[in-house]
Amino acid sequence: MISINNLSYYIGDRPLYEDANLHITPKAKIGLVGLNGTGKSTLLRLIDGEYQPDEGTISKSNDTTIGFLNQDLLSYQTADSILTVAMEAFGNAVQLQRQIEKTLHQLETDYSDSLVEKLSRQQEEFERLGGYSMQSQAEAVLEGIGFRTEDLHRPLKEFSGGWRMRVMLSKLLLQKPNLLMLDEPTNHLDLPSIQWLENYLKTYEGAFIIVSHDQDFLNNTVEMVVEVTSQQLITYTGNYDKYLEEKELRSELQRNAYENQQQQIKQTERFIERFRAKASKSRQVQSRVKALDRMDKIDAVVEENRRVNFRFTMSRPSGKSVIMLEDISKAYGDLQILKNTTAEIRRGDKIALIGANGKGKSTVLRIIAGTEQVQEGERTEGHNVNMAFYAQHQLESLGADHEILEELKGAGSQKSETELRNLLGCFLFSDEDVFKKIKVLSGGEKSRVALAKTLLSEANFLLLDEPTNHLDLQSVNILIQALEQYEGSYIVVSHNRHFIQYIANKIWWIEDGEIREYPGTYGEFVHWQAKQLEQKKAEEPTTKQAGAPVQEKAAPAAKKEVNPSNDKERRKLQQQLEEVEKQVTELEKQEASLENELAKPEVFGNPDRLLEVNGKYTAVKEKLEKTQSQWEDLMLRLEELA
Repeated sequence: MISINNLSYYIGDRPLYEDANLHITPKAKIGLVGLNGTGKSTLLRLIDGEYQPDEGTISKSNDTTIGFLNQDLLSYQTADSILTVAMEAFGNAVQLQRQIEKTLHQLETDYSDSLVEKLSRQQEEFERLGGYSMQSQAEAVLEGIGFRTEDLHRPLKEFSGGWRMRVMLSKLLLQKPNLLMLDEPTNHLDLPSIQWLENYLKTYEGAFIIVSHDQDFLNNTVEMVVEVTSQQLITYTGNYDKYLEEKELRSELQRNAYENQQQQIKQTERFIERFRAKASKSRQVQSRVKALDRMDKIDAVVEENRRVNFRFTMSRPSGKSVIMLEDISKAYGDLQILKNTTAEIRRGDKIALIGANGKGKSTVLRIIAGTEQVQEGERTEGHNVNMAFYAQHQLESLGADHEILEELKGAGSQKSETELRNLLGCFLFSDEDVFKKIKVLSGGEKSRVALAKTLLSEANFLLLDEPTNHLDLQSVNILIQALEQYEGSYIVVSHNRHFIQYIANKIWWIEDGEIREYPGTYGEFVHWQAKQLEQKKAEEPTTKQAGAPVQEKAAPAAKKEVNPSNDKERRKLQQQLEEVEKQVTELEKQEASLENELAKPEVFGNPDRLLEVNGKYTAVKEKLEKTQSQWEDLMLRLEELA
């Protein structure tokens, strides 16, 4: 469908691509990955025809249609309703609908056979184009992407940039181009909308290319990963996890080949240097010099997995209770966000607050921070709580005339300039970038500065609102590392499932005006939620068949009565759970120890030793997964007896 051959593209004298090649087939499901600044968005614009290659060609078949979702669409505004804008996807059908309306108007005064025949032809063509279903299709996509039914007739200009981007995404999906190109589509979607889009793309009949920092989204949608690295396009078969595995294997082979070649080069150079002056060895010396000249040099592996190489400190630990919310109520006019809800954040809690947009997640963060007034209830801050709040509106507090490095020095962390530069490098600011003025930065760049500044604060309680927006995949992993080693407490609002799986030990969500809590990781929460849904579905037919009157719904309260056999079973399960938890802890220690062993040069440089240690590591990892699954089953059985 599209062939990219020997593509070269330069920004000034810096090459983004040099002799790069890629073939896109009609049903390719591609994830485009790479560090920020390597040219992912530029490649999409080259394919779309907005930019032209400096060298090489991009060939497209004649019937190729392209739909491109990019950040430029945020600026589009109109007084038309969002339903009307979305239905522009059916261009020919919409135009024909206007013609039909005009013909019907003419028939009011001229009921001639020719006009009736014209109307009949128009209606047949309208039906062929799917005109009679286009409104229902548009409504289904808009509601799937997160809009309420009552919002569909509101003008586009009334919505914020993120919601306008959803409308443009809906329009593209309805157009169904041969090639759909999505640049960071999940930045503007909440979790339910992301899951809806995943399901939509799984059955998409055309090809698509996705640039995304959401690892789970890529895993659930793509079948091929194209990495932009060293001015080339490297193709890997499979989803993002498979790409990581294959990349590591390729890197290991390249690393070994590079080290072997370097050793060979050094031996050859020593021979040349040693016998250069001896006439009897001149032939051998010349032969080796020519061999070096002819040798195809193997490139060293570029290590792209950046790591946080300093620890985040706290001025002092907080008390056991960090924040207590009691009987809190909050509403905006008729919209009730919270109603008489109670929740507590305790020292050591790592909370992910999840859910659909419009449920009040950011409002809850502001209530916790003490910056949002409530109608009823009390917020109590614990002893020694030192708080830092990261959100989009915090960008205004950055010093516009400060340089980036200067802004971080003012955060009061007492870190050295080298440490601050290392942190800024993790968040995509390197070399001379650190001397840029805040006022010349883009919104995304300011977000990264504010996030780095938040992590530098010596706060023992962090509030983070969508911190992964504007970060590439490697920087998301940097943030995960930072939060994993952070010893304080935090609450994070995020729609990035990979991110919250690693950083949260509790899940909060808002339901019926109350803050609900699940005491576990996101993966465990999803498993529990699925079990709850299955149980609810299983109970529904029984209730309908029995024809139970409404008042009998109070019957489940009887479960609260103490059942001796249940109590005995509960104690037994609790003992088993504690034993399994010990096993999980021990296996995690073994896994960490073997990971350190695999990283030692004397291990990965010795094939036999590497094979032995890797075998042990694989066995421990499999056992750990089974043990964790056993722990989940025990937890579910305990919950059923509760």
